[in-house]
Amino acid sequence: MFIRFVIGASSVGSGFTFRLSVPPTGNARPRWCGQTVADTCRMADALLLLPDFTLIVVGFLICRYTALNRPAWDAIERIVYLVLFPALLFGAIVRYPITAGSALPLAGAGLAVVTLGVLLSYGLRLWPGVDARLHASGAQTAFRFNSYVALALADRLAGAPGVAWTALIIAVCVPVANVAAVWPLARQGGHGYLRELLRNPLILATVAGLLFNLLGLRLPALAETTVTRIGAAALPLGLMAVGAGLHLGALKEGPRLAAALLAIRHALLPAFAVVLVVALGLPPGQQAVVVAFAALPTASSAYVLAVRMGGHGGYTAGLVTVSTLIAMVALPLWLAAWRAWAA
Repeated sequence: MFIRFVIGASSVGSGFTFRLSVPPTGNARPRWCGQTVADTCRMADALLLLPDFTLIVVGFLICRYTALNRPAWDAIERIVYLVLFPALLFGAIVRYPITAGSALPLAGAGLAVVTLGVLLSYGLRLWPGVDARLHASGAQTAFRFNSYVALALADRLAGAPGVAWTALIIAVCVPVANVAAVWPLARQGGHGYLRELLRNPLILATVAGLLFNLLGLRLPALAETTVTRIGAAALPLGLMAVGAGLHLGALKEGPRLAAALLAIRHALLPAFAVVLVVALGLPPGQQAVVVAFAALPTASSAYVLAVRMGGHGGYTAGLVTVSTLIAMVALPLWLAAWRAWAA
């Protein structure tokens, strides 16, 4: 069985597509082979997250020290939530048409990681003294993930096959993660859950992208280029919006909850992934992709979703920021731990 993926246009006023079919087991030599290459990859993996953290800092400085203060960022958050992030999700899913076939164990591993994160984060609501609003806002940070970082890191780990494998994981996990993120916020805010699902732009974009894939549809070159460029604006503006809404002091309102959510995201899920991929006997390239997926920083859109649904934006922004910082160190360490375990 083969996985095919398409890379959209990048030149102004024109477009091109690049198609590649690769076996799901992957015959290409992984880029992490060899000690010298592995050392280089660990450094590159850490530096990959530095631009994300820098954008958070830039957003914080712009909001605090320029005329672009909170009213301006309120409008930016609405644009990100209603237009940019939906375009990013739709484009990311449509851009990589995938036939699962023998790649089902890979997709199942990704779903298992996200499902465990959902169950563990939901379980924290049962802790005594946990603030319901803080939990509803922050629970999503334990199981959501930064798709852009996932795709960039996959290319470093396993080249073109790694990108296709990661696209498969994203396609099957994004709907689960988004639905699970909306439910606590809808319940806490007193909104009808079904109504929130039907009107949530992130979920609508995800469902639309999956329908396109299932039906085998392709966007015209001009439309694909447009959607890709709109979606490309989501990550920088989303991260800057996190910085603009940042109040690290807000984490003091629920420090135990914050520590538990971050522990799930950056300790329990990666550890589970290391054991899972070895137990399943996935090919080495796929094992690397799943472990990296489990150790990703949380999605920057978690902040925007919390704000737009009446949650505690400052608390979620703090979690996103700390998650990005932790992942800069933890992600390379978990990849090293997997290499040592699988050796």
